[in-house]
Amino acid sequence: MHRYLTSSASFPRWLLLSSFLRPSPVSLLKLPPIPKPIKRNYCRKPRNVVKGVTKATKRSKGQHFFTCEEHDNPHILWWKENVEKFKKPSTVLLVTRLKYSNLLGLDVNLKNGSLKEGNLNMELLQFKSKFPREVLLCRVGDFYEVVGFDACVLVEHAGLNPFGGLRSDSIPRAGCPVVNLRQTLDDLTRSGFSVCIVEEVQGPTQARSRKGRFISGHAHPGCPYVFGLAGVDHDVDFPEPMPVVGISRSVKGYCMMSVFETMKTFSLEDCLTEEAVVTKLRTCRFHHLFLHTSLRHNSSGTSRWGEYGEGGLLWSECSGKPFEWFDGIPVEELLFKVRDIYGLDEESTFRNVTISSERRPQPLYLGTATQIGVIPTDGIPSLLRVLLPSNCVGLPVLYIRDLLLNPPTYATASAIQQACRIMSKLTCSIPEFTCVSAAKLVKLLELREANHIEFCRIKNVADEIVQMHMNSEFSAVLHILLEPALVATGLKVEYDILVNECGWISERIGEVIFLDGERGQEISCCELIPREFFEDMESSWKGRVKRVHAKEVYAEVDRAAGCLSTALKEDFLPIVSRVKSVLSPLGGPRGEICYAREHGSIWFKGKRFMPSVWANTPGEEQIRQLRPAADSKGKKVGEEWFTTSKVEEALGRYHEACDKAKVKVLELLRELSGEMQTKVNILVFSSMLLVIAKALTGHVREGRRREWVVPSLYEHSSKV
Repeated sequence: MHRYLTSSASFPRWLLLSSFLRPSPVSLLKLPPIPKPIKRNYCRKPRNVVKGVTKATKRSKGQHFFTCEEHDNPHILWWKENVEKFKKPSTVLLVTRLKYSNLLGLDVNLKNGSLKEGNLNMELLQFKSKFPREVLLCRVGDFYEVVGFDACVLVEHAGLNPFGGLRSDSIPRAGCPVVNLRQTLDDLTRSGFSVCIVEEVQGPTQARSRKGRFISGHAHPGCPYVFGLAGVDHDVDFPEPMPVVGISRSVKGYCMMSVFETMKTFSLEDCLTEEAVVTKLRTCRFHHLFLHTSLRHNSSGTSRWGEYGEGGLLWSECSGKPFEWFDGIPVEELLFKVRDIYGLDEESTFRNVTISSERRPQPLYLGTATQIGVIPTDGIPSLLRVLLPSNCVGLPVLYIRDLLLNPPTYATASAIQQACRIMSKLTCSIPEFTCVSAAKLVKLLELREANHIEFCRIKNVADEIVQMHMNSEFSAVLHILLEPALVATGLKVEYDILVNECGWISERIGEVIFLDGERGQEISCCELIPREFFEDMESSWKGRVKRVHAKEVYAEVDRAAGCLSTALKEDFLPIVSRVKSVLSPLGGPRGEICYAREHGSIWFKGKRFMPSVWANTPGEEQIRQLRPAADSKGKKVGEEWFTTSKVEEALGRYHEACDKAKVKVLELLRELSGEMQTKVNILVFSSMLLVIAKALTGHVREGRRREWVVPSLYEHSSKV
């Protein structure tokens, strides 16, 4: 047993985080890389794919309906079990109209249920065959539509109403507006479902031809949908990633494997007791749970695994959760399962971040963790609220909780304690320590969807590492925190490399990104044009990258805005002046230059301004040039809206210039994401190091407030 000594006999008063850590010296386990999995053939229905875009194909003779493949049966059975659990009355009625003969659950005899080659349902089925256990949201105009099984899921868990009401002659259909996509995805992932999102290819299409569609991304529990984030000006909440968990058993005890698809990492914790595995399951939110067939075999050689006897506690914990059995070599088979779930290539690799369990303190028992308040329990105060100040939330709290549940080695615990000692004596100001989820960084950079807000945050992370290096007091802390960061990330980064790479990252982002406090990218303005028009047109791309990198497109927008202003002055201003010059009681002429936000246009809006007698007075020539304003489809907008050929031409030029500028800005942001992706290991390591630093500074601040002292740590020895 480990012994901890303090300078006071009153131990509870001098409580410190380090006293909960039961360390023992151990080196990192350097396991050989996992061998490539045995090649397996995926059973997929053939698809017509051109550069990732699936298009409907022309129906050939004799191919009218889709026939269910045998390998689809397990997935259809999985959907059947799920939809039969639904309880909403409207959903129950929809379930009765399902047919369990295809992956969509469509009855071809009902209205809109056809699965003929070339129609939308067949196109959806082709996408569904690739990710058979994900809800499929397909963009159709201004909506994301779903059918069959997926429609039942949306009605049950997203609170949406079915299309066409509850009519019994049509297949289940539902959907959500484009603007409500994020909320719908949150509802579905919160309920444990994964979602596959299919987008339409934007741009003009030929008449009577179906738009091309492509899978733009996925949303999983713990991993949100990030497609299009590079072009928005707001942040997206990114929860902690949820692993795929596998549990097996050997003569050494239980083994728990965790695979993080987002981070492309996996870890193994072996030699665990049954109670330790249960504790980990209760404190870890996971995406999928797989149980190895080795759990069925107990020490007597029988295959019973139930409520009583050996394995009863684990059986009780798992029986209330959805899980699947798997066999074979546990690590290899679990990685194969992960590749299949997320649709990854067989060649995709996962980095091993396993820490050796040899001589490492065992995880806390479930009863202990509950009684001391590490796991939230009714009637027991939270220990984390005692160890950290009230304003310390998020990632630092999760790090401290993980330390308590899984005590580190003696070397890591000593490094943490030494860092706390130095921090308690600092006389300089303490940085804010920007905390960024490492999974969020990896996901956004991998998919090149990091926006200017995220790049500013990345720059802050790099700047704070450099600031710690430049400060003589904090430099020692930075050296010490390399050890805990290594344990947390599985990455070994030398001090000099860390500082130099962070300096380069900060400098590179500063060269491209338009930073706070900089000037020179003001929104265009014109006396005749409402400011809201320019804000709507330019705010989606201005203020993101430095102008020097997109001089030509910025200049073209300025010229187009000037031409639009001139056109309005020549065609609309004389009419407005004429209307204002006519003094008339109620019912007189009205006219002004207005912004039609829905159509993104500047038009003349007026009534009763036509002269009763044409006498070549000022403004008449311009009135003759007016024509009714039309929307993008050529439909007349209204009786009060007018425009001219010159104004429409200027508007078109301005819109085209803004579109080119937006495309250029997105191109620069994605290029920068590609550059940062080469430094992703440095960013992951740096972000984790700052999370640790923030957690320890918060703990030290709270310890000083409560007048705690630092205890002495003693390494475990077999002679004691």
